[in-house]
Amino acid sequence: MAEYPREITERFHGTPEQTATALIGEPPQRWRTIVIEEYDPSWVDRYTSARDGIRQALGDRILSIDHVGSTSVPGLAAKPIIDVDLLLADTGDESAYVPSLERAGYRLLLREPWWHGHRMLISAAEDVHLHVWPPDAPEPIRHRLLRDWLRSHPADRDLYAITKRRLAADPDGYTLSKNDVIDEILARVFAHRG
Repeated sequence: MAEYPREITERFHGTPEQTATALIGEPPQRWRTIVIEEYDPSWVDRYTSARDGIRQALGDRILSIDHVGSTSVPGLAAKPIIDVDLLLADTGDESAYVPSLERAGYRLLLREPWWHGHRMLISAAEDVHLHVWPPDAPEPIRHRLLRDWLRSHPADRDLYAITKRRLAADPDGYTLSKNDVIDEILARVFAHRG
């Protein structure tokens, strides 16, 4: 059984003052309406295509790249947006990766240095969210733990899908509101794993 440090078992997203300054430019059109779709096997191919483009843009600067989020869980209804966790040595050194990703069709959307150095870029079609983290960030570990649990626990996968459908009517509160069920499921993950 694995034991996890508090940084992994407890969620921190920053203060309202911090989050108010994170957005760079205009929010994506897709954030204005939440559409939950039934699972689509083509999401795996879309991730693979995004991953290959990111690898081509950054090469050996990539420490790790993973498909996370709801589209990475077979059978889970989701927004048709591919979430990718990308680990780089230094997210604060944006000049080492942002220009290359911009040439590959991404734009820097969020800068959250207070949240484990997180940066988020978005594809031109707004259908890929690229989350950039340093190697010691706990959030990618949480993402993988949740993904792997939902892949093998249908009851929690269904609970999460039902919750997302219920919350979809409120685009402004969707992400924060679903954190409660994510934390509930992760509590089971941590209890199970020790």
